[in-house]
Amino acid sequence: MERHLNRKKKQMKTDVESGDVGDRPLYPSMVENPNLRWSFIRKVYCILLSQLLLTIAVAFIVIFVRPIPHFFFSTINPGLILFFLLFFLPIIMLLPLYYYHKKHPLNYFLLFLFTVTLAFPTGLICGFFSAKIVLESLILTTVMVVSLTLYTFWAARRGHDFNFLMPFLLGALLILIVFGLIQIVYPLGKWSRTIYGGLGSIIFCGFIIYDTDNLIKRFSYDDFIWASVSLYLDTINLFLSLLNILR
Repeated sequence: MERHLNRKKKQMKTDVESGDVGDRPLYPSMVENPNLRWSFIRKVYCILLSQLLLTIAVAFIVIFVRPIPHFFFSTINPGLILFFLLFFLPIIMLLPLYYYHKKHPLNYFLLFLFTVTLAFPTGLICGFFSAKIVLESLILTTVMVVSLTLYTFWAARRGHDFNFLMPFLLGALLILIVFGLIQIVYPLGKWSRTIYGGLGSIIFCGFIIYDTDNLIKRFSYDDFIWASVSLYLDTINLFLSLLNILR
């Protein structure tokens, strides 16, 4: 018995040294090569990290170069109108990005433009808040994204599937959009903004779980750009929702 245990320990040590542990399937019904899927996942998260770092850099410039927010929020020029138009620019950029997200190297160029167009208004929004609130939101977002990602990988390995979330998340997102439009036309006070931020945080936490599950199981290897875009949007929207709560 002792000889058998020693042999098993040696085999496990050999597997770790040779990298065979990565051959374990990510979920029970997995039929593809786990090493290929892990390479795809690492690529997506590298792109996502690059997007987030670029967003922080652009937002930092927008916040601390004072003429930029002064131009957009001055009442004596059309900057305020441009501020609202900036929110539609990322949506417009999503259309060519979705169409060409598999065409290299155009997909990387469009991804860069999309990230910058979303980072710019995000930085302007952060300018409304104190540095303390922005930092708290950034820390909370990081903790939640990392925790939900680890949970989804853990749950997938045990056979859980989150594909059923899509109809509920889509319906909740439509409610959130309508709620936001009502807030613009008929502001309902600070408590409604807090409720709006809380609902948004819950919804985008659900999207992080759903998109991470798709990253593990459903995205094809050519969809690395679109996978990173999905997780990037979930992260940015979660951050903005937390800002709404903390303010």
